[in-house]
Amino acid sequence: MSQVAVTDYTFGNLEIERGILGPLGLEIVSSQCRSPAELLDFLPGSPYIITQFAPLNAEVISSLRDVRVIVRYGIGVDNVDLAAAREVGIPVCNVPDFCLDEVSDHTLALILAATRQVVANAEHVRKGEWGLATPLGSMRCLNNMTVGVVGYGRIGREVAARLRPFKCRVVVHDPVASDAEIKAAGFDSATFDDLLSACDVITLHCPASESTRRLISEKSISKMKRGVILVNVARGAVVCTNSLLEGLRGGQIGFAALDVLESEPIVADHPLLALENVIIHSHIASASEAAVTKLRREAASLVALAAQGMPLRNVVNGVSSPMSLSHSG
Repeated sequence: MSQVAVTDYTFGNLEIERGILGPLGLEIVSSQCRSPAELLDFLPGSPYIITQFAPLNAEVISSLRDVRVIVRYGIGVDNVDLAAAREVGIPVCNVPDFCLDEVSDHTLALILAATRQVVANAEHVRKGEWGLATPLGSMRCLNNMTVGVVGYGRIGREVAARLRPFKCRVVVHDPVASDAEIKAAGFDSATFDDLLSACDVITLHCPASESTRRLISEKSISKMKRGVILVNVARGAVVCTNSLLEGLRGGQIGFAALDVLESEPIVADHPLLALENVIIHSHIASASEAAVTKLRREAASLVALAAQGMPLRNVVNGVSSPMSLSHSG
């Protein structure tokens, strides 16, 4: 019986995956690997890999033999060295559409929490106070604001569409999407620098890659409108934490609403937690029972396709589908 190695997971069990893969003669073995060293001990011998956050770096991937597919529980694949996997002919797949509504809704929730100071005012009343918890100038209305959407993929498109009823101007930057496509949807297309200087709110929806790592840095923050609201539900690596801190402390960034961080989980004494102009969530924008079920079913189904020698969906590193393996014995 061939094994499917689940490197790590945040679910209560793996019964959904077993229900799909067990009838194909595939046995699931699991761990909670957090380091390359743990992966090097755990992975050898498994032709199928499902991973969530474990770091499958070049060293780990170069140690693998006869692996037919690596599947990521999620959209982003920055914990997997795609180039290394491509070099040894291992296809890497993701699940790109399992949480579009959840993340898009969460983005709007964070934008509204920032513009309407939802958390501060709720806590104010909880403490026995009444009236505004923050200066009047911090209470904003979207219909006279400009919102910048960085990244016009599946989620960026959904966020932009959700912003329409709020009557704000929406400016989009994405080096892949065409100006015509963005304008046809009713939004303004802009260079990254022009978006930075024009927008009252900037929301990030780009993947973590070599070109986007620390895209938000001291240099880019200096080009933003003073007092800008920054929302990040994309990847923590897109924002330089030290630059963000300085921007928040100095007022260049008026408010930050973050679901992701460069280093997760955040430590208890992190300086971000001491700032009142920050909301931090624990990487939960994608969470809903329906989304998690869809994620797990799709991840297991991708392994099932590989096991049966069928064409794979959602290959992100350009490697052709694998040949089938025998599962007897």
